[in-house]
Amino acid sequence: MALPLGVIAAVNQNKWGDRLLQIFSYTGQGFPSLITALALLIFAQNTSPLFPVGGMTSINHQDMTWLGKILDIGWHMILPTIALSITSFAGLQRLTRGSLLDVLRQDYIQTARAKGLSENKVIYVHALRNAINPLVTLLGFEFASLLGGAFITETFFNWPGLGRLIFQAVTAKDIYLVMASLIMGAVMLIVGNLISDLLLKFIDPRIKLENLQ
Repeated sequence: MALPLGVIAAVNQNKWGDRLLQIFSYTGQGFPSLITALALLIFAQNTSPLFPVGGMTSINHQDMTWLGKILDIGWHMILPTIALSITSFAGLQRLTRGSLLDVLRQDYIQTARAKGLSENKVIYVHALRNAINPLVTLLGFEFASLLGGAFITETFFNWPGLGRLIFQAVTAKDIYLVMASLIMGAVMLIVGNLISDLLLKFIDPRIKLENLQ
């Protein structure tokens, strides 16, 4: 969601849509996940049974069909997912907007427009492909950060996730589980950066991969 909304904000710079998205992004970055999870939990309580207050499944989860079980878990995932992603989403949306605005001011963009290319082709083919590099690089670190900091949201929504499990292992001084979580975080960081490098190679043809002997 951060990518298309960042493009919309950059294309409509200083218009009401851009200002609205800026307010949303600044607000999202200003609130930590603790406050966001608490606000969403209060919202769930006031709008019950529209959204579940906590837990991973409903009481009658075992009696549902396989499709009903998937939908039930997805229904319980809505508010925890929003609480975990809103801060990262706001930062990525601002980064996309700023990077695309820098590219749109380049001379080759004006040349492409002077040649008579459509505005959509100028933005999505020429500008966005060069502006997306910082975003792809940051996504590798975002993948690794999924493991850390989630215990706050998981505790608030009573979600049996890895973040909560790791926090319980630290408080219980379970050394082996803590070591396993550190290894998992390191692997996620390496994999995330590897995926980012491969995506950068695919997006930007100027990047060359050296042949390793």
